[in-house]
Amino acid sequence: MQPDDLLARYGRALERRRPLEPLWQACYDHVLPAATGGPALFDATAADAAEQLAASLLAELTPPWSRWFGLAPAKPVEDRAAAEALEDAAAVLQGHFDRSNFAVEMHQAFLDLVVAGTGLLLVEEAPLGEASAFRFAAVPARAAVLEEGPDGRLSTVFRQARLTAAALHARFPEAALPPELLRAAAAADPTQHPVLEAVWPERGGARYAALLADPQQPLPLAEGRFAESPAIAFRWLKAPGETYGRSPVMKALPDIRTANKVVELVLKNASIAVTGIWQAEDDGVLNPDTVKLVPGAIIPKAPGSAGLTPLAAPGSFDVSQLVLQDLRARIRGALLADRIGPLLGASMTATEVLERSAQAARLLGATYGRLQAELLTPLVTRCLAILRRRGEIPAILLDGREVALRYESPLARLQGRADAANTLLFLQAVGSLGGSAAAQLDAAAATRWLARTLGAPAEVLLPTGAAAAAAGGPSGA
Repeated sequence: MQPDDLLARYGRALERRRPLEPLWQACYDHVLPAATGGPALFDATAADAAEQLAASLLAELTPPWSRWFGLAPAKPVEDRAAAEALEDAAAVLQGHFDRSNFAVEMHQAFLDLVVAGTGLLLVEEAPLGEASAFRFAAVPARAAVLEEGPDGRLSTVFRQARLTAAALHARFPEAALPPELLRAAAAADPTQHPVLEAVWPERGGARYAALLADPQQPLPLAEGRFAESPAIAFRWLKAPGETYGRSPVMKALPDIRTANKVVELVLKNASIAVTGIWQAEDDGVLNPDTVKLVPGAIIPKAPGSAGLTPLAAPGSFDVSQLVLQDLRARIRGALLADRIGPLLGASMTATEVLERSAQAARLLGATYGRLQAELLTPLVTRCLAILRRRGEIPAILLDGREVALRYESPLARLQGRADAANTLLFLQAVGSLGGSAAAQLDAAAATRWLARTLGAPAEVLLPTGAAAAAAGGPSGA
């Protein structure tokens, strides 16, 4: 793609994004305000609920220091060596995740997802010698311009930055910079220049290009090709015909604004209730500018005048508490703080815990399916490819025909637990019948099925031949 064509494509994508920018700004102002500027905030319900939701997503989908994925043969086979080799590869991948900055950057990307509806995670290969082979970076959604590809994913990513001439020369040492930029780099000129980086899908991988985004004369800086795109964009939910995602904060924004205004009015009313509104006769003795309403103060007044008297408030604002309580409940409900977040001061039975987890799975079903397709699968595929190129794992291709990706996060295991509970109930019922009914059961097959459903490692099961010999008794052993 020529630099002029790339700049024109970026400009069109940027124009399509512009109508969303005021909505994004309003969401960030009320939930994740910048340190400089922004509206005055008086209620922190939305900010607290958004943080809880991002933390819950991290714990439910990609829990740190816990295996949230697995590799297994796509079809049930009896090759234990292959299953153990896949387990070892998954353990190597998990080790690299644990030693990297994955948990930190993933949480930041989930915050963007909750607030703006779209998250962007950059997955790069770390230099040799570092503790982990991966280096992650959460790119703010407002700093990227995205396009949807034919497969429905946000596969084209534009990112514009401004760099000094020295930074340009350091980042793109092989680029043929013009002489004026080389002189500016040598003189440490602080002038910044626009740089556009783009990644878009190409058959069998992704294409990368960086250019000096001068509208009059764009200059190519670097280009290359990735086997897998390093930029992974994902959405909370998507309306038909739209490119960017919609977030729970967008849904709750009217209530967030109203709650903020109600708390502001309550505080103003409280200030009036504490200090009061006063009136005094203009008798030439009382000076309102010098009056201090503090304990023990003596306020002079002329003989026969009323002096300083309080003015009665026109009404009561107690109804605000009812309105505020309802608004806060709706905000927390929209941000799922009372569904997947921790319940403070509450103790639940095991049945209540399972029912609450099932309810969370129903609420997050569509979102989890989208995150699985747009985030989790591309993430594991990209990281496996990096390890495969380094020679740390064998050639593993997640094609669904030979090797399948299993999701073992707490949220993903809910359905497996329900299936296992139903199967155990069936086995118990058939076992109670006894006789010919119980003879229809294959205990070894049931054990293997439960192991796959509940995500048990391959090491806990005997090989098929050994299992059959053990079933035959001591003589078969």
